Amino acid sequence: MTETLINECDIKKCTIPASEMCAFLAKYSSALFTSASTCIRLEKNISRIAEAYGMTVEVTILPRHIHLTVRDCDYHDVVTAITSIGEGPISFELNTMLSKLSWQIADGKIGFEEASEVLERLINAPYNNLFNLPFIVSCANAAFCRLFDGDLMAMAIVFVATFAGYALKIVLSNKGVDYRLTVIACAFLSTVLAAGDSLFGLSATPNVTIGTSVLYLVPGIPFINSFSDMLDRHYICAFGRLMNAIVLTFCLSIGLGLGMLLMGVKMF
Repeated sequence: MTETLINECDIKKCTIPASEMCAFLAKYSSALFTSASTCIRLEKNISRIAEAYGMTVEVTILPRHIHLTVRDCDYHDVVTAITSIGEGPISFELNTMLSKLSWQIADGKIGFEEASEVLERLINAPYNNLFNLPFIVSCANAAFCRLFDGDLMAMAIVFVATFAGYALKIVLSNKGVDYRLTVIACAFLSTVLAAGDSLFGLSATPNVTIGTSVLYLVPGIPFINSFSDMLDRHYICAFGRLMNAIVLTFCLSIGLGLGMLLMGVKMF
């Protein structure tokens, strides 16, 4: 058994210093967590990368920080780092690309220097564009409007309100505006646009129009990730994500309430 372990260690000989690997994993894990990865996925991805270079990594994930300890194959070089978790919008595209990068490294399709360059490009890439994703989200939100018995005119208004709100979300996110303020601003804009239905009697379901115009801001993923982390016994992260989801829901309510107050619309 000992001979087998030694042979595996020889095959996966450490080709880079543990300090460089630790710095890479710190930046990688922060970006992956920010883009709405679950704790178990983060652990698997960084372990996969470290093992590809004959190293081991131990990680402690907290709501605002990630603690990493990287060791080389012979345990001669041990490096520890603590990285902060940034704030940002959920990005499934970034989440997917980072996971793909970990598999490319594990399969030997990409070297460490190239992987570092790819990671920098992914982290610094602007958040989506101003048409494709807003269009898709708007179609989905209009479908939700119909699901709640909204008529065709209500669906059209929800589409416009959602498109404008989501485009604003992308602009503010690219400018680094606090995500909580972004949610308030987007909810306010969508509510104001959707309130036109009630003011001008454009459809027979004005309440449905207003109610569904902000559904795209509901923090469903943080709620789901909180439950997933709880199942994986990451209780601190689960609680942190739950509280974050509650705060975002409160911010959504503030934007919705301010929009209705400005437009003089009463839901009940």
